[in-house]
Amino acid sequence: MNTQQLDALFIGFGKGGKTLATFLAQKGWEVALVERSKQMYGGTCINIACIPSKSLSNSAQQAARRHFETQLEKQDAYQNAVEDKEKLVSFLRQANYTKLNRNPHATVIDGTATFLSPHAVCVDLDGSNRVTLEAKHIFIDTGTLPALPPIAGLSESKHVYTSTSMMDQFQLPETLVIIGGGHIGLEFAAMYTAFGSHVTILDRGDGFLSTHDRDIAYAVKRTLERQGVQFHLQANVLQIADHDDRTSITYADGSQTQHVLEADAILLAAGRVPNTQHLDLAAAGIEVDDHGFIKVDEFLRTTAPNIWALGDINGGPEFTYISLDDFRIVRDQLFGDGQRSQLSRRNVPNSLFIYPPLSWVGLSEEEARRQGYTVKVATLPAGAIPRAQQIQHADGLLKAVVDARTNRILGCVLFSEDSNEVINLVEVAMNAGLDYRILRDNIFTHPSMSEGFNDLLSQID
Repeated sequence: MNTQQLDALFIGFGKGGKTLATFLAQKGWEVALVERSKQMYGGTCINIACIPSKSLSNSAQQAARRHFETQLEKQDAYQNAVEDKEKLVSFLRQANYTKLNRNPHATVIDGTATFLSPHAVCVDLDGSNRVTLEAKHIFIDTGTLPALPPIAGLSESKHVYTSTSMMDQFQLPETLVIIGGGHIGLEFAAMYTAFGSHVTILDRGDGFLSTHDRDIAYAVKRTLERQGVQFHLQANVLQIADHDDRTSITYADGSQTQHVLEADAILLAAGRVPNTQHLDLAAAGIEVDDHGFIKVDEFLRTTAPNIWALGDINGGPEFTYISLDDFRIVRDQLFGDGQRSQLSRRNVPNSLFIYPPLSWVGLSEEEARRQGYTVKVATLPAGAIPRAQQIQHADGLLKAVVDARTNRILGCVLFSEDSNEVINLVEVAMNAGLDYRILRDNIFTHPSMSEGFNDLLSQID
């Protein structure tokens, strides 16, 4: 078995790893990146998550505005959307592969990597050929996979999909049941409702968007229900059973009363699990936590000193922009002053791409009060912003939480059109320690969603 010597070896094509691999190759390091599937060049975001889902989401909004009446019209629009998504993903996948592999110091290897030691990895190329790679530095960026809950009949059903496989289907389901009311479940619910499916969410929890203040959660739930999404909370799914071209889902409610739903398709949105099954981490001395995620310190080093874990696999927030920041942390260790770490992150914004998008940063009102802050709070209906009325997207609610002692913003939630863009203004203001009145009195373009800060924050005085 051949052995190749490298400066850096990457396992998995995730955002943090591929960015670091390109950077190191440009520095003249000899780099190899091992990826199991050619369909995953570029990582999760490009192939099976952010990019394809947002492409379909955009197409769904366009379809909703056209008000299709027949199932055939809805089906044609959906099929065209899936085809457009495929073209986009294929283009980006190839671009990511070319960007790395064209560098003379970098090689992309198709195969399955298994650790032999902290410095050596065996790569199964095709089931019969193998190569051993030895490297001074090794980086794991294999991401996560959809969790498959232990539900009777799930594995036998032909109508059950994950977020990955659902986006590859060309047939629009007339009725869709989603198991799980977290971020993935809500985004898919909004998307497929906009395409024209009848969507029902079954969630085991008893509180909708439980990490948010109740006024925000209520506004989101009410908006989704008006769009057509049905919710059943405290729903424990017991069994799935296929019947010809449809399937049935049996669940128990909070009183243990059983109910049966019929659907064309079921989407599992019950979380994600670490993708480590082929790595043999123990052979490298790499420890995992109780959920199987790789243990890392604040600098992303594993329990093997020469091995780092980047992206979702290290158990941190599962966002592409966090993976990109993982790259910055490691780059700083290799070529900087080594001070950047996970502890350097402050006030990371989040967005949930429903209609309108829900975005937030910092503390909720409830969290701030629990932490002992004396707060000033302001809310504003999104419809009070002229831009929202102009573009006929008036649903939503804005909320700001300010420290009454320092006048600094502790948190902000924007349930409104373009919130995924506008929330970044709040993050910058918070990280700079600015007085909330800077945003209150700033001159914004008109009409724009950002000028909503003038009215929202004026309520605090």
